[in-house]
Amino acid sequence: MAHLVDVHVGKRIRQRRWLVGMTQQKLAESVGIKFQQIQKYETGANRVSASRLWDIADALDVDVAFFFEGLREDVEKGEEAETGSIPVDMMGDKEAMDLVRSYYAIPENQRRRLFELARVLSDVA
Repeated sequence: MAHLVDVHVGKRIRQRRWLVGMTQQKLAESVGIKFQQIQKYETGANRVSASRLWDIADALDVDVAFFFEGLREDVEKGEEAETGSIPVDMMGDKEAMDLVRSYYAIPENQRRRLFELARVLSDVA
């Protein structure tokens, strides 16, 4: 069974990769490994060595500490189950990450209007 820390780090790798719009293949090429290894890292099946994590952080343009953000909360919660229709790990959801990426691609003034529309629609639901 994968260790909670390895799963968390893998989710953060996947999250950042999706956010910047990078494929597993492109990330793998950037760090000199096969994409299957990236898949194993992202699921927590394989642990990421410190030097490899350094290379991945460089390729994804984040500090190494990024991969450990929120870890303490995950450990304390023990990865609680989903509540209602909102996933506990919303940033681990591909659809949510695609939405965030698309949202930030919209010009700022339009983004604010879209945000207000979403807020009104969520109050109605």
